[in-house]
Amino acid sequence: MKQIYSAQLVNLLIGLAAGFFGGLVGLGGGVIMIPLMVGILKMDQHSAHGTSLVALIFTGISGAVTYYLNGSVDVISSLFLALTAIFTARAGAKFANALPEWKLKRSFGAFLMLVTLLMLIKPLLAHFSGPVTGWTNIVIMLGTGVFTGFLSGMMGVGGGSIMVPAMVLLAGFTQQTAQGTSLLAMVPAGGVGAFTHWRLGNVKADILPGLIPGILVGTFLGGSFAHILPEVALRLVFAAVLIWTGIGYLRTAKPQEKRDSNVSPEE
Repeated sequence: MKQIYSAQLVNLLIGLAAGFFGGLVGLGGGVIMIPLMVGILKMDQHSAHGTSLVALIFTGISGAVTYYLNGSVDVISSLFLALTAIFTARAGAKFANALPEWKLKRSFGAFLMLVTLLMLIKPLLAHFSGPVTGWTNIVIMLGTGVFTGFLSGMMGVGGGSIMVPAMVLLAGFTQQTAQGTSLLAMVPAGGVGAFTHWRLGNVKADILPGLIPGILVGTFLGGSFAHILPEVALRLVFAAVLIWTGIGYLRTAKPQEKRDSNVSPEE
């Protein structure tokens, strides 16, 4: 019994850390949660992606409700985002499952680099373009959903790191409305991706009772501290962490390379 409580405490702390740092810089916790689950819990990369996506559904629900109550959710746009994302999220999850672990790790490393770049330019996105309405907005949402849904299912993340810049740059959303809308859209899209991963055996349900409360509380605390701590310093520190982690993933060796490295010159 003590071992079970101890294990759930570790899961809770992982969720807290992922939610807290994600809340600080306005990112989903998946980019932190996945490396922690792989590094601390020794989870394989495929299971980390699937389990992360399940936990992030609850983050999306909590965050979407909060933003909606503050009038920062475009419900219609979120529906169009989700309309295509629910199909490509399933495809992304299946694609990730088909990849060898070393390739999935390298892909995740490249994704972390992309997230870092988008996070650093995020403050420059505000009011980049004027509001877009009508069919143009619908086409942009549908197209964004196709791309972000696939990445969400493949990488085990909510997709907000891609959705938000796309909505601000292409459709003229304010930062707050883009974030709220992406959180709502990730609930059905993430749900489809998570269910697909579960069907494929990539979800470790036993860690969810600790992980989910941790990430919910952590996201709330991180979002609260974000208004107190200097944003520029936060982004630079977080970017350094993501780059360091991403480089480690990009340097993942092929199985053949690992075997060769253990063979002496004489052999």
